[in-house]
Amino acid sequence: MATGWAGDGAVQDQIDATVDDAIKRARSKLPSGPGASHCEECDEPIPAARRKALPGVRLCVSCQDALDRAEGAAAGYNRRGSKDSQLR
Repeated sequence: MATGWAGDGAVQDQIDATVDDAIKRARSKLPSGPGASHCEECDEPIPAARRKALPGVRLCVSCQDALDRAEGAAAGYNRRGSKDSQLR
């Protein structure tokens, strides 16, 4: 049963679109191409196991952790939002 201007399933469609966008954004940040043998930030050697696990890796673990923390602080996702809050 639709109410107002929203069609049946409109809320779920919006949620699905948000999740799809987040997945695309995350995949676009994955490294690709040949990996680096030394970190681009601190010039420390990147272990062979890390290069094997993440093809295309460019940063050592500590520099990647610092980058992830900096980007995480700026993330704008409201993980507490309910379906109802997305209609407002």
